[in-house]
Amino acid sequence: MDERMTRAEQNLFLLHSLFPENEKLYIWCYEPDGHLVASSCPENERELLEPPFTLFEGLAKARAHAESEGHDRPLILGSPIGMQWAITFETERKNSLIFVIGPVFYAAPVERQLRTALRPYTHERETARWMALLCRRLAELPVMSYAIFSRYVLMVHNTLTGQQLGLDVLDHSFSAQARSTSLPETPRDRTKVYLAERAMLQMVRNGDINYQSVMQGSIRLSPGTPVQGADPLRQMKISITVFTTLVTRAAMEGGLSPEAAYALGDSYIQSAEDCRDSGELTALAHAMYHDFVYRVHHLRANPNYSHAVQKCCDYIELGSERKIRVSDLAALCGYTEYYLTEKFKKETGVSVSQYIRFAKVERAKVLLESTEMSVREIADKLAFNTVNYFIQSFRDTTGYTPAEYRREKRKG
Repeated sequence: MDERMTRAEQNLFLLHSLFPENEKLYIWCYEPDGHLVASSCPENERELLEPPFTLFEGLAKARAHAESEGHDRPLILGSPIGMQWAITFETERKNSLIFVIGPVFYAAPVERQLRTALRPYTHERETARWMALLCRRLAELPVMSYAIFSRYVLMVHNTLTGQQLGLDVLDHSFSAQARSTSLPETPRDRTKVYLAERAMLQMVRNGDINYQSVMQGSIRLSPGTPVQGADPLRQMKISITVFTTLVTRAAMEGGLSPEAAYALGDSYIQSAEDCRDSGELTALAHAMYHDFVYRVHHLRANPNYSHAVQKCCDYIELGSERKIRVSDLAALCGYTEYYLTEKFKKETGVSVSQYIRFAKVERAKVLLESTEMSVREIADKLAFNTVNYFIQSFRDTTGYTPAEYRREKRKG
């Protein structure tokens, strides 16, 4: 272990020297079991900057990548708060050290949005002071374009492995998952594309922060506006401009003021126009959608809810595909189950179980509108105990059975 630590530290010293002195871009080295071996990050900052990587399953994704066919290529990881990391390995595959570069942001973070996005992941030990300190520190992290970050990543990877890879080999955890299940030879079903796009825009209107699965489904169905031409980059820019325009209007319908929405949309469209490679455009599109969703979410959050109750609501919305117990929420807030249930009902007007059921039904609506999943598959996906209980819950909430709701929505 000592020899391994020495090698890791030597590698870190060499790799960190590749970056300009004024660039606060850090490198972390982990054992395959997740133990941090060494880091170029100052010790007084590690306690704040390391947890988000674990929190957003960075190590789990790194281990999965190590076992994949593309393990010899670096992988860029995103997160719900817009932070980006990259992972790579030494030359040998088996029991290899994991090297992590980052974190960085592609666009300057807004503290208010960081707090909203982090809320479902925080625990009782993380006080308001700790959260303020974390958000302040995250706001100081490097903000760089995808193009610049990817070049740093490749410098690190090629130095570690001796390879000479180019930008075309870089992958993203999000887009890689979408491509792995795509069917490129299958003609586009325009009805399905329309339903998926409508679901994505509805999530913007609702400020629904649990949007990842819907976005993945939409990407699998359609890569963008099918404009043919000799310039693929121009085609991507047209797609993102159209998408940004639609999202901007949906955000206004969700309550964002026209002044703020149009200014933000124009800014992203101009940024897309300034992009010089497809990877940067992809990252920009994800950041744009994330930004609009969270701005609407913040507007629609009930200002009368306490921090603890709003945290529970966010946790429930993000966890609609798993079983959620009151004990989980109580632990999240540091309350007893009895105190939390009383406080939750007093502030929201409904019980915890009713709110969970409502959140699952809202998720079911999206799946019914945007996918061909059967009622049974949706019931299983949303962790309902039985199909009959799902149907009854859906009818009690909406006045329709799931099948009736799907038929009604498909008429339009």
